[in-house]
Amino acid sequence: MNDKLKIGITCYPTLGGSGVVATELGKLLAEKGHEVHFITHSMPFRLGKFHKNIFYHEVEVSEYYVFRYPPYDLSLASKLAQVAKMEDLDLLHVHYAIPHAVCALLAKQMIGSKLKVVTTLHGTDITVLGQDHSISDLIRYAINESDAVTAVSKDLIKETRESLDIDRDIDLAYNFVDKRVYYPRDISKLRGEFARPDEKILIHISNFRPVKRVQDVIEIFAKVSKTVRSRLLFVGEGPDLSKMISKVRELGLTDKVTFCGKQDDVAQVISLADVMLLPSEKESFGLVALEAMACGVPTVGSNAGGIPELITHGETGYLAETGDTEKMAEHVIHLLTDTEHYEQVVQNCLYRARHTFCNDITTVQYEEIYYRVLGRELPESHRIVDSFCQ
Repeated sequence: MNDKLKIGITCYPTLGGSGVVATELGKLLAEKGHEVHFITHSMPFRLGKFHKNIFYHEVEVSEYYVFRYPPYDLSLASKLAQVAKMEDLDLLHVHYAIPHAVCALLAKQMIGSKLKVVTTLHGTDITVLGQDHSISDLIRYAINESDAVTAVSKDLIKETRESLDIDRDIDLAYNFVDKRVYYPRDISKLRGEFARPDEKILIHISNFRPVKRVQDVIEIFAKVSKTVRSRLLFVGEGPDLSKMISKVRELGLTDKVTFCGKQDDVAQVISLADVMLLPSEKESFGLVALEAMACGVPTVGSNAGGIPELITHGETGYLAETGDTEKMAEHVIHLLTDTEHYEQVVQNCLYRARHTFCNDITTVQYEEIYYRVLGRELPESHRIVDSFCQ
């Protein structure tokens, strides 16, 4: 029997951590010899150059004049069915319950094959859309009818069960980073362009939505900068950007804060920093904190959502209640003024990222799920070995 699988992956290709995780997973699966087909409306931005065993299929939306809005969902379902039939796919791994899981289930019915559907929940399909009673039944249907469902944190599994009355099995599959990409970079020359030798650098990376509480980031920095010579880097763009600029001006911090916009080489940018700030109101996982951890940068964040599953308080970073900028600032100051403790936290970060959230472990987790829904055994050659995650 052929040990290699043919896998279709659908995700949001240009937005958020879910697209990053889906794309990186696809690349890792392709490296192990599986045939991976990305089926999305545009090229996933993390896909980049040519990769062996990876194929891209663009979803084109009809502009038929009777449609009030372009029917992307129907176009996606049709494309999923077309590719699954043409390429004889074993399964579709879709990221987000709607519209992707619903479209995959429709595609499965259309072609009448043994095609399996694996759905990964990333957060907002439950924490935001799941609260909308006009579509909650549709989300519940997508989850219950999928052949397997995974979620990126225990907190998200709990919320899925409680908010949608779901009692089926949900596999926990934490997000991950590729340790070959995320590691402490030598940025000694670049750092001088952002801060003086006696200054520390704090960083925040997000899409600047209200849930990220970027105003808290500024308040934390304002408190820290009174004690520790420091600078703040903002990476990203989003709806709260104008408010952030106004807040920085209001507090007289303009000369200490740099807005870097979107950046592609995230590991390089994170390596510039001494501390990552993540005071979000809600995070189903907090991928940026894991990226920072893998680069040896501790995170100070909120005790919300899945963040406590990622950050071990006092060991790989610090947590405080949402909105408690005073306590978060105290934690940052403690890290930045106790050199010995800081270095120990950095080492803890590197160890935890390379072991608990190792890309090799997560890839095998997903492979085990794939083979399980197909009624097959995971080949011995695909199983994890300890040396992978050193």
